[in-house]
Amino acid sequence: MSELTEWAYHLAESLLAEPLPRRWQHCLGVAERARTIAPILGQDAELMEAAAVLHDIGYSPDLAKTGFHPLDGARYLRDVANADARVVNLVAHHSCAWMEAEARGLREDLEGEFPLEGAHLNDALCYCDMNTTPDGAPTNPVDRVNEIAGRYGPDSLIGKFIRRAEPEILACTSRVLERIAHAKRQPM
Repeated sequence: MSELTEWAYHLAESLLAEPLPRRWQHCLGVAERARTIAPILGQDAELMEAAAVLHDIGYSPDLAKTGFHPLDGARYLRDVANADARVVNLVAHHSCAWMEAEARGLREDLEGEFPLEGAHLNDALCYCDMNTTPDGAPTNPVDRVNEIAGRYGPDSLIGKFIRRAEPEILACTSRVLERIAHAKRQPM
């Protein structure tokens, strides 16, 4: 394990394991999905695993300030943890966060403070998140979106956001699966 990923696991565990054990299990599962797609990430594989295990730290009661976990987590990583800027940006923008930020009136804050990383990395983190259940097990994005909408309710802000984001979530998954298939077709 690299220094970056070791640090990320320790930090995420310290913020989530005790107050939010199920969220911690989800983050571990998302990081596991990141390891499974490492071959298409090349030198960014460790970066992705670190972002994956940290992506939901903004739910920690110690960090939740705005109630918008991507922004709260990214601000903590930037301002307190002095994290790698690319990890911070991936956490800030994970899983179509801009759509939820827009619904919360926080899109200008999100986009003004945190630049987007490459599309292939944002796709990869969305893929990892949306192919992991709340308990950390593998799933598929259709079931994951349905689970989120069901948990929060179809008329809630999150329920509406996740349905609006569903086409892009499915597109992210499709692009990642296409890259995996392409990599498997390449001669050794």
